[in-house]
Amino acid sequence: MKKLLALVTALVCLTLVGCGGGQGASGDKQNSAAKTLKVGATAVPHAEILEKVKPVLEKEGIKLDIVEFSDYVQPNLALNDKELDANFFQHEQYLKNFVEEHKEVKIKSAAGIHIEPMGVYSRKIKDLKDLEDGATIALPNDPTNGGRALLLLAKAGLITLKDGANESATVQDIASNPRNIKFNEVEAAQVPRTLDDVTAAVINTNYAMQVDLSPMQDALFMEDSSSPYVNIIAVRDGDESRPEIQELIKAVKSDEIKKFLEENYKGAVVPAF
Repeated sequence: MKKLLALVTALVCLTLVGCGGGQGASGDKQNSAAKTLKVGATAVPHAEILEKVKPVLEKEGIKLDIVEFSDYVQPNLALNDKELDANFFQHEQYLKNFVEEHKEVKIKSAAGIHIEPMGVYSRKIKDLKDLEDGATIALPNDPTNGGRALLLLAKAGLITLKDGANESATVQDIASNPRNIKFNEVEAAQVPRTLDDVTAAVINTNYAMQVDLSPMQDALFMEDSSSPYVNIIAVRDGDESRPEIQELIKAVKSDEIKKFLEENYKGAVVPAF
């Protein structure tokens, strides 16, 4: 009888241990999932930067899953819909305008990371002074990057804008256009593809780099380091204090990544930290 009781007791203990082990495994899976960050990014330079961040985060026990996008709309929608934990592709002015246009979107900037100076490029002229009367210049058609492009052209002396015109300026805000420039407004990602059809194009640095244009070597005119268009890490409202997000920001702002930006992009991507 004692032997039978001992055997039953042993079986009960094994069952309990087995259940406990199962719960532990489940808990481990949950902990592992909780320490995986899914971050959306455009390919160059954002995804490249995040690839360098991966090993830095791994040391902190966080797996970084990078999801690449080719446009400026889907990364914000995916973040808002909880398909991502964060995204890294836009400047704060773009995000502000996006949120104003999409009232259902509740996302915000968690940290400013770098500046990508916007530039004017051409395959037909070597200097803006060679721009002929009636030439066509391609611009991004989204509100903030379009306004940013017009401000850059005004700074280059090609046009003047009405008093009070800012980053939300449109072609209707042009006060004078002495060279009778025509403007071809297309989606930001498509602007580089217009270079063979227009005299010049104002291109975001990340898209310029994707078609092997070097901002420092190929741009006819570009923003300087005082540009207010700082690229950010965006998150859903309330997530900015999540430990994993804070570790991501810390990693992206590390000395190791700052050195990578300076050495790899040579002025085309300027650290803002």
